[in-house]
Amino acid sequence: MVEIKVIRGDITELEVEAIVNPANSLLVMGGGVAGAIKRKGGREIEDEARRHAPLPVGEAVATSAGRLPAKYVIHAPTMEMPAVRTDSEKVYKAVRAALRVASSMELKEVAFPGMGTGVGGVPLKEAAETMVRAILDHAERRGLPQRVLLVAFSEDLEEAFRKAVEKLVTRQ
Repeated sequence: MVEIKVIRGDITELEVEAIVNPANSLLVMGGGVAGAIKRKGGREIEDEARRHAPLPVGEAVATSAGRLPAKYVIHAPTMEMPAVRTDSEKVYKAVRAALRVASSMELKEVAFPGMGTGVGGVPLKEAAETMVRAILDHAERRGLPQRVLLVAFSEDLEEAFRKAVEKLVTRQ
């Protein structure tokens, strides 16, 4: 069974095997989490990712993590174009795609920010529940990753993650 842990902090500062970038299909890393990853990790992350563009929602690709303490960045599009609204179905597909890539790389630990919660406009509660459901659905079929971190940059997102884990994981 997968361990889901909610933490508050900056995903770009985590020493984990992989962090997830809620990307757009063009893999342009402009603002939000993607922009922070590029600023702290280096432009080479975006350069490496862009070689795989366009990447449809429902697929993901891993790149190096540049200067970040993580080993890899898994780019999982939640939207087709930069800075457009998205929905919970695309968030679900992006989370599953990122977990498939992590499994194929035999990673034991991956960290997710709020997927679709920034410019994507998905309400925090809806995004958190969708993400936890996608993690649990993936875990039923595959053994890896064994540990998933849900990393909240804000108190509101942390609370949404905690409630989603309590609601969905305790039902199992």
